Formats: sequence, structure tokens, C-alpha cells
Amino acid sequence: MSTEDRELLQRFLDSLFRDRKTVKRLDVVLFAQTYDLPEILLGIVNNLPPVSYTRQRLADQLNSAIIGHGLSRRFGTVD
Repeated sequence: MSTEDRELLQRFLDSLFRDRKTVKRLDVVLFAQTYDLPEILLGIVNNLPPVSYTRQRLADQLNSAIIGHGLSRRFGTVD
């Protein structure tokens, strides 16, 4: 379990929603590419459905994918 990986994903979400209430999938994908997320997380982000996300909706979607891919020990879950 990597504390750095857990904190990175949480900081990613914090930064993404710093100045906005909703984001589009494309915004999430582009931000993830510039945020230098690990390849496995980029894959998860690239497979997000093309909808608008509130912070909670995106966190739920990411958490579901992380758990589904068996990555929760490494990345934990986000809020």
C-alpha cells in the first residue's frame, strides 16, 4: 500500500474541483494527463463515461473502477 499513491489521487480530485462544481469527462481526461497520474489510473480515467461530473459523482465512479480493478489496496478510495 502506497501512501503517496493514495494522496496523489486525492490531490488530483482536490485540484480538479478547486474552482468548479462540475466537470466534463474531457476535462477530467486532459487534467489527468497533465497531472502525471500513474498509467493504470489514466486507463481508468480514459474509460469514464462521457457525462458531466460533480465531485461526488466522479469520486463514486473512480472508487467503483478502482475497487473493480482490485486496486483499492494501492490507491484506496477518494471523496
